[in-house]
Amino acid sequence: MTDILLTHSYHLANDPKQLRKMQPYAPLGTLYAAAALRESSVSVKVFDTTLQDPLHGMKATLRRETPKVVVIYEDDFNFLSKMCLLSMRQTAQQIARLGKAAGAVVVAHGSDETDFAEEYLKAGVDYILTGEAENTLTELCRAILAGQDPSEIPGLIWKDTAGSLHRSGSNPVRNTDWSKMPPPARDLIDMSLYRNAWTDAHGRFSANVVASRGCPYSCNWCAKPISGNKYQLRPASDVARELRDLKQHHGAEHIWFSDDIFALNRHWLQDFAQWVRTYDAVIPYKIQARADLLREDVVALLAESGCDEVWMGVESGSQKVLDAMDKRLHVSDVVAARTHLGAAGIKACFFLQLGYPGEGWQELLETLALVRATRPDDIGVSISYPLPGTVFYERVQAELAAKRNWKDSDDLCVMFSGAYSDNFYRTIRDALHLEVNGWKSGSANEREVHAMWEEIATLEPRERRDVEHVLQPRSGKDSASFLPLHALTPAGGAV
Repeated sequence: MTDILLTHSYHLANDPKQLRKMQPYAPLGTLYAAAALRESSVSVKVFDTTLQDPLHGMKATLRRETPKVVVIYEDDFNFLSKMCLLSMRQTAQQIARLGKAAGAVVVAHGSDETDFAEEYLKAGVDYILTGEAENTLTELCRAILAGQDPSEIPGLIWKDTAGSLHRSGSNPVRNTDWSKMPPPARDLIDMSLYRNAWTDAHGRFSANVVASRGCPYSCNWCAKPISGNKYQLRPASDVARELRDLKQHHGAEHIWFSDDIFALNRHWLQDFAQWVRTYDAVIPYKIQARADLLREDVVALLAESGCDEVWMGVESGSQKVLDAMDKRLHVSDVVAARTHLGAAGIKACFFLQLGYPGEGWQELLETLALVRATRPDDIGVSISYPLPGTVFYERVQAELAAKRNWKDSDDLCVMFSGAYSDNFYRTIRDALHLEVNGWKSGSANEREVHAMWEEIATLEPRERRDVEHVLQPRSGKDSASFLPLHALTPAGGAV
């Protein structure tokens, strides 16, 4: 019998886009929680759903382990968990029902669980953990195993026997000691599944690590129900040692740093570059970083420590759109970062976001112009996605219909009153990929690219919707706001 059975809800086969990419990573957030529980001297097992059938595997694991507590602990470091996908919600709630049927107390944690707590409680979850929940989880499990009342533990959401909803503590819990925690408990999952998947698909094994937690910036579309704007950084020596262990014990040949933001602290990066050499742990790695942090000296340290690929949240080539997002980034920062990375031999990749309210045809063309001028090595293209707790969500909430979450990472449905149709944005996405892929492969596809953009230009007037938003740029510290176009137009007047 096991005291605690940990799991999560992400299953690669439920996400066709990610399945095609075949780049699975271990659930670090779940494994950090397992490490915390193990330190508290309770018996812990992990059922990893990423590459195993969630329901059949969970049923078998419940029969074998007969746990007292089942914990659905989502990976807070996985961007897919932060997207609050409907496929993951469905899987999590199915797992909760299985746990209840097996007689276990069911606990859940994650962005979606926090945003839609009542839905999860109705599905059989007994307690929702909010915020940075490793310590909360440990306290709760100790109380449950000891038969004690856990209602005074901060960071819980639950319902009493009368069906009344309760929340303990007024603010999200912060684990201020996270940076001192032991490494994630990778020994509790089968890492060979990941290694085999990677080597079969790509010829090398990439493993994931986090050097930090959280992000101190305040882009107004970015949901942060777990860490808010708090930021913690692990000691550089600990991170380098973890890379060494992944290299020596698991055969890792590449690292994906799952941090929301890397290279925030230049002094830390300098230490890291020294420690990876000390531990013989210089491994090619990729990161996410802000363009305005990628000064020439920072890029040199990245290259020295093994970085070979940087993904930047560029979002748009329009300064007006960036300002409206509270991005606090200048288009010129992107151009400079691209130049520095290219000179250092590091791939420069852009995350682009289409459809932010107020973005029109001119702004879309500015994004295309930036892509063409800087020629990134790769791009990821998404659609503006309003999630609860963000300024963006509050602004468009009145426009949202019944569907408020994407099914999977390739859904890209515009869920508010967008300037264009879903299909138009998808066509632009496809055209951008076609153009960039042509540069990457060296193929002569200029004629095909030109024809596709000609088609888009023809479609644009027909696909444009009547409802538009007008951006009002920030003034001082105030956030940008936007209004429906008709709200700024006098009755019977023209714009």
